[in-house]
Amino acid sequence: MNRLRFCILVLAVIFSLNLSARDFFVATNGSDRNPGTKVQPLASLNGARDLIRQLRSLGKLNEEVRVMVANGLYFMTEPLLLTDEDSGNETFPVIYRAEDGANPVFIGGISIKNWEKVSDKVWKTKIPEVSLYSFYFEQLYVNGQRATRAKSPNQGFYFLKGVDETVVSKGKGRVPDMAVQRLSVFPEAATNFTKFSKTDFDDAVLTLYHKWDNTRKRISSFDADSSAVFIAGKGMKPWNSLDKQTRYTVENFKAALDTVGEWYLERNGDLFYIPAEGENPNQMKIYAPVTERFVTLQGNEQTGKKVEYIRFENLRFEVSGYRMPLWGNEAAQAASPVEATIMADYASNISFVNCEVSQTGTSAIWLRKACTDCIIQQCYLHDLGAGGVKIGDIRIPENENELTQRIKVDNNIIRSGGYVFPCAVGVIIFQASDNTVTHNEIANFRYSGVSVGWVWGYSHSPSKRNSIEFNHIHHLGWGELCDMGGVYCLGESEGTTVSNNVIHHVYSFDYGGWGLYTDEGSTGILMENNLVYACKNSGFHQHYGKENTIRNNIFAANIKGQLQATRVEPNLSFTFTNNIIWFNSGDLTVNNWSKISINSDKNCYWDTRSKDLKFGKTSFNEWQKSGKDVHSIVADPGFINPAAFDFRLKKASSLKKIGFVPFDYSKAGVYGSDEWKNLARPDENIARQYDEAVAKIK
Repeated sequence: MNRLRFCILVLAVIFSLNLSARDFFVATNGSDRNPGTKVQPLASLNGARDLIRQLRSLGKLNEEVRVMVANGLYFMTEPLLLTDEDSGNETFPVIYRAEDGANPVFIGGISIKNWEKVSDKVWKTKIPEVSLYSFYFEQLYVNGQRATRAKSPNQGFYFLKGVDETVVSKGKGRVPDMAVQRLSVFPEAATNFTKFSKTDFDDAVLTLYHKWDNTRKRISSFDADSSAVFIAGKGMKPWNSLDKQTRYTVENFKAALDTVGEWYLERNGDLFYIPAEGENPNQMKIYAPVTERFVTLQGNEQTGKKVEYIRFENLRFEVSGYRMPLWGNEAAQAASPVEATIMADYASNISFVNCEVSQTGTSAIWLRKACTDCIIQQCYLHDLGAGGVKIGDIRIPENENELTQRIKVDNNIIRSGGYVFPCAVGVIIFQASDNTVTHNEIANFRYSGVSVGWVWGYSHSPSKRNSIEFNHIHHLGWGELCDMGGVYCLGESEGTTVSNNVIHHVYSFDYGGWGLYTDEGSTGILMENNLVYACKNSGFHQHYGKENTIRNNIFAANIKGQLQATRVEPNLSFTFTNNIIWFNSGDLTVNNWSKISINSDKNCYWDTRSKDLKFGKTSFNEWQKSGKDVHSIVADPGFINPAAFDFRLKKASSLKKIGFVPFDYSKAGVYGSDEWKNLARPDENIARQYDEAVAKIK
């Protein structure tokens, strides 16, 4: 009898929980004046939010809330803004989700129609809002893909011939407050500027690639006699100035409209586009963005009350834009100031599950100030103007209780970004601690894959105990920027782990295409069980730092070098043990590896070309006599097929002598259904384009 009563009680609780939810419905045929029922649905997420607010104010809503979105296209002209008054709670969250089996898509733009052919290859349409309401846009999306704003050159870059700077206002910092740069250009590029109209000088954009940054500027003037372009704004950063190694492109001038896939918008509203042969733009889905943001989650900074317990599930967000400010974009590492299409500040227990964000002008998601216990899981973030996921503020909060913490980024596909801001990162952790970035596919960015920490040197950093594990990180750099890594670390990061990742094909323009990279002041980081191969400069590089541990990794088939260290310091830089280093090109060690303070032992080294191993100019025997790698071996580790990047061991027992513990690197990357894993597979066309791009600069 007692057992029967217990079962009845359990069923009653379950039944009551199922009833303690209120569903509101959104559909393309709805109206925001409707009550939000299945029969009389609402028309928008904003309409659902407003109705929920109204019912709560009347005391008629104290249960789990579900906003169920029907199939169809929903055009957004403004973002969904959620504040602390829109929060759920732990028992009764607020959920925005697709109806079962539905695939709703939210589009932050308008459809462009009524095209006419004006030449053999160019089509045109008129957008009156451009001249009437200053509706000017800088991105265009065609059939689900980003089109190219008319630019020169169509492929590759121009180089600067020389740079001179005139400081107008020095200011008090290291970077002048105001300056004019005179950029000397070669004749091939100078012909572009001779074709400029006045409008072109107002709207054309110069994107400069220098070291690890990009500068984007409008062109103030051009002196044809000296072939010099003038730009203005802040002065050049002395540590990353423009020089003869700087490459650049020029976009958004009419004369550059000359190849398939390019478009150009005049200020009078005439929009030009060149489709592929046989394509008709009137039969294509073409969108221009009207908003930069899809969702804003904004808690109350003054009271500290957070927006919390809100979940987004099975929703797609497509088409957003970015408009460059009048003075352009100054160089900023990792495009750090650039916001995202989904922004959260003072937010807690926010979840994005099985959502998609694509075709953006900026980054996808930024959990910025005072965000805690949030989840981004099984989301598809792609075709991005900047990066994928950003965690934490770029400034250390005055009150460290407001530090962003415990963000989980798991099982996502994050790829194909940096199209407006090439120096953006796949996933970046700024001032934030105790976050996990696990089982993600991160690929096809022009800079680093994952970046952790945002303090240079040994000053206090709050970014501790971050875990970067089981990610597949590949096809980065594309030979466009320098000083990048598959995983890039900065500052004092005690408790941070970088483990069980597969990192490959990281190729810089000049220096710095590294797999694992501990940059300035990196401290207390554990890197283990990583497979790193086919990186340009080396598999592992430490600029400077202390007391890091690099163990049980496979560094294989890296191109110019395998192991690299730069700054010599009196402290213990790192411990390097139980690693396999296999190579068939380049040098074993680069820069100051033989001079820094390290504990190095029980490693396996193998150069397929020679048994005469060299640590710089030091032979292996001399190296061991110095106390380094005393128990290490020079031996073929016995990979199954290293030429095909198959680094499984034929006999796991062969490396017991050095204490190497085999790990299953196939576990890196996404997990779940076959459909999801197939979506994450590297795109063969992108891999081919990558190989072609880097071949041009080798």
